[in-house]
Amino acid sequence: MALTDTPNIPDPDGFYDELLAAHAGLSAGQTHALNARLVLILANHIGDRDVLRAALATARAGAEGTR
Repeated sequence: MALTDTPNIPDPDGFYDELLAAHAGLSAGQTHALNARLVLILANHIGDRDVLRAALATARAGAEGTR
Protein backbone atom coordinates (compact mmCIF):
# COMPACT_ATOMS: atom_id res chain seq x y z
CA MET A 1 0.00 0.00 0.00
CA ALA A 2 1.30 3.46 -0.86
CA LEU A 3 0.58 6.72 0.93
CA THR A 4 -2.31 8.61 -0.67
CA ASP A 5 -1.34 12.26 -0.63
CA THR A 6 -3.96 13.62 -3.01
CA PRO A 7 -7.45 14.70 -1.86
CA ASN A 8 -9.36 11.54 -0.97
CA ILE A 9 -12.05 12.56 1.55
CA PRO A 10 -15.61 13.03 0.29
CA ASP A 11 -16.87 16.40 1.57
CA PRO A 12 -13.54 17.59 3.04
CA ASP A 13 -15.15 20.80 4.31
CA GLY A 14 -17.74 18.77 6.21
CA PHE A 15 -15.01 16.63 7.75
CA TYR A 16 -13.06 19.75 8.74
CA ASP A 17 -16.19 21.11 10.44
CA GLU A 18 -16.53 17.82 12.36
CA LEU A 19 -12.87 17.97 13.36
CA LEU A 20 -13.26 21.51 14.67
CA ALA A 21 -16.44 20.54 16.53
CA ALA A 22 -14.58 17.69 18.24
CA HIS A 23 -12.19 20.31 19.67
CA ALA A 24 -14.87 22.78 20.73
CA GLY A 25 -14.66 23.72 24.39
CA LEU A 26 -11.42 21.83 25.05
CA SER A 27 -8.35 23.35 26.64
CA ALA A 28 -5.09 23.44 24.69
CA GLY A 29 -3.88 20.37 26.58
CA GLN A 30 -7.09 18.48 25.88
CA THR A 31 -6.86 19.45 22.20
CA HIS A 32 -3.30 18.10 21.99
CA ALA A 33 -4.41 14.89 23.71
CA LEU A 34 -7.35 14.50 21.30
CA ASN A 35 -5.01 14.96 18.33
CA ALA A 36 -2.56 12.42 19.72
CA ARG A 37 -5.32 9.85 20.30
CA LEU A 38 -6.72 10.47 16.82
CA VAL A 39 -3.29 9.98 15.23
CA LEU A 40 -2.80 6.70 17.11
CA ILE A 41 -6.29 5.43 16.24
CA LEU A 42 -5.79 6.21 12.54
CA ALA A 43 -2.25 4.78 12.55
CA ASN A 44 -3.61 1.57 14.04
CA HIS A 45 -6.32 1.49 11.37
CA ILE A 46 -3.76 1.94 8.58
CA GLY A 47 -1.42 -0.58 10.15
CA ASP A 48 1.17 -0.50 7.35
CA ARG A 49 4.52 0.70 8.74
CA ASP A 50 5.81 1.83 5.33
CA VAL A 51 2.73 3.99 4.81
CA LEU A 52 3.04 5.37 8.34
CA ARG A 53 6.73 6.20 7.79
CA ALA A 54 5.83 8.01 4.56
CA ALA A 55 3.08 9.93 6.36
CA LEU A 56 5.49 10.93 9.15
CA ALA A 57 8.05 12.14 6.62
CA THR A 58 5.42 14.10 4.69
CA ALA A 59 4.05 15.71 7.85
CA ARG A 60 7.55 16.51 9.10
CA ALA A 61 8.51 18.14 5.79
CA GLY A 62 5.38 20.32 6.00
CA ALA A 63 6.13 21.26 9.61
CA GLU A 64 9.69 22.28 8.79
CA GLY A 65 8.33 24.75 6.25
CA THR A 66 6.22 26.57 8.87
CA ARG A 67 7.26 28.80 11.72
